[in-house]
Amino acid sequence: MSRKAPKKRPVKKKVEVIEEEELEEEASALSPSFLIKVLFRPKVLLMLAVVASGLFFFQKLKHQLPDLSQLEEYQLETKKLSLIPAPPHYVPIDIVDQVIKRSQLPEKVSLLDQGLVLKIADAFQKHPWVQKVVSVQKTNTLEVEVLFRKPAAMVEIKQALFPVDNEGVLLPPEDFSVSDARRYPVITGILSNPAGPAGTSWGDLTVTGAAQLAEALGPHWKELDIVSIEAPPRTTTELALDDLVYRLITTGGSEIVWGRSPKSQRRGELRVDQKIGKLEKYYRDYGGFDRPHGPYEIDIRHWQEISRRPLKQQSSQRTLMQR
Repeated sequence: MSRKAPKKRPVKKKVEVIEEEELEEEASALSPSFLIKVLFRPKVLLMLAVVASGLFFFQKLKHQLPDLSQLEEYQLETKKLSLIPAPPHYVPIDIVDQVIKRSQLPEKVSLLDQGLVLKIADAFQKHPWVQKVVSVQKTNTLEVEVLFRKPAAMVEIKQALFPVDNEGVLLPPEDFSVSDARRYPVITGILSNPAGPAGTSWGDLTVTGAAQLAEALGPHWKELDIVSIEAPPRTTTELALDDLVYRLITTGGSEIVWGRSPKSQRRGELRVDQKIGKLEKYYRDYGGFDRPHGPYEIDIRHWQEISRRPLKQQSSQRTLMQR
C-alpha cells in the first residue's frame, strides 16, 4: 500500500509576523526620534546650511542687479508699434495716437513687461473703430493685427448724419467730414437715437437691417442712382427684423420696394443677388427708374414680374412737406 503524502499546512502566523514587523519599521521611521537622528546628521546639516545661504545671497544679489526692463535697448516708444495690415483709408491716420490717448498708455513700454501683450490688446479692443484684435506679437518691436470696422451707411437724424457699420454699430462721427459722409448710403426714417457711445450698437433692429442692406448695395449704389434707404416705422419693440420692409429712394424720387433685410430668414423672400439682378435689368431696359413718366413705385419682391405705379401725387405731397 502506498502512503499518502502529508498535507502542507499554511504558514499564516509567519506571514502575519512579517507584516507586523514591517508596520513597526514604518512607524519607527516616521517617529520624531528617528527624524531627528536623520536631520541632525552632519551631511544633512551641511546641505541645509548651503541651501539657506544660497537663498539669502540670491535675494541680496537680486536687489543689486540692474533692472533690465529699464534699459534703453528694451524700451519701445508706444506710438512706433506696427499695425498689420495697414489701416484702410477710412480709418483715421492717427488711430495709434488715439488708442494711446484713450487708454492712457505710457509714452514708452518695456518689451520685458510680461503683461504688455494683454495691455496693448485691451487698449486696441476698446477703440470704437476696432472690431477685433486678432493678435499682438512681441519681438524686438510690437506688431498688432487688427480687424477694423467698415462704414456701411449714414443714419440721418434731424439733418445730422451718424456713421454705422454693417451691424449697426455707431462709428465716431467726428472722424468723418461732410464730403466723407456723402460717399455712403443714407438711411432715413429712423425714429430712435443711438443707445450708447461710438463702438456700441445703435440698439435698434431697424438700423441693423438698413445697414446690412446698405452694405449689400454698396458696389451698385451709384450706378443705380439710389440716394437713400427708407426704413419702415418700428412702432413697437415686438416687431422682429423679418417684419420690416425697406424701400430704396432714387435720385428722381422713385421708390423701390426692396423687401426685408439681406439676412432675413423669411420663406419666399428673394435672395440679394436675385433682387440686384432685377434692379439692373430694369435699369437697362428703361434707362433709369424714373423714366419715362416717373417717379414710380417699383416693386421687385415678386419672383417673376416687376410691378410699378405712378407716384406723382405722393411725390408732390412730399415736396410740399419738405418746404
